[in-house]
Amino acid sequence: MSTIAAGPVMLYTEQTPNPETLKFVVNRILYKGTAEFKEKDLASSWSPLASSLFDFPYVKGVYICNNFVTITKEFNYNWSDIMLVLKEFIKSYISEEKPILKVGFEDAMKAQEANSTNAIEYAEGEAVLVQKIKELIDTYVKPAVEMDGGNIEFKSFNAGVVSVILQGSCSGCPSSTITLKSGIEGMLKRMVPEVTEVVAEMG
Repeated sequence: MSTIAAGPVMLYTEQTPNPETLKFVVNRILYKGTAEFKEKDLASSWSPLASSLFDFPYVKGVYICNNFVTITKEFNYNWSDIMLVLKEFIKSYISEEKPILKVGFEDAMKAQEANSTNAIEYAEGEAVLVQKIKELIDTYVKPAVEMDGGNIEFKSFNAGVVSVILQGSCSGCPSSTITLKSGIEGMLKRMVPEVTEVVAEMG
């Protein structure tokens, strides 16, 4: 599942726009996709790494994507007290080549997404618009959001309103609303005049 390169595991942290969330970056590909866990039950089912992280009392959420793990902490803890413990834990976990995600996770999430997203049937003209909106989000928005340790997914388009799902560091981030309104909404309105508003749901 993981691509393990030769040599020691290197790990560093990056701040995100969300003060409750920190990005732990390693020199390994952990998972070529996005995996978000907001509670231990889902983590226990699919991700041994996320499940282990939830054993720490201050871990509130885990998001795994490419070569980083984004951790959201409980607000009553300080990063200065817990960051080194988490760094050491993640580093040793990956060094020991323990499993990150269970086989079948991607298919299970796709099936779940198909049930919720694809249940929406778009008329021919709208289907073209939806495709364009998805492409704009994937091309221009997603890479920037990923840099901040998060993810954005198109959910639906209805009467001019685009709904998106925010994950990782973007979920519950105070500045994500500003980014959404000033950046993403502005761009989509310019590129797709039919868009009147962008609203977010937390993943």
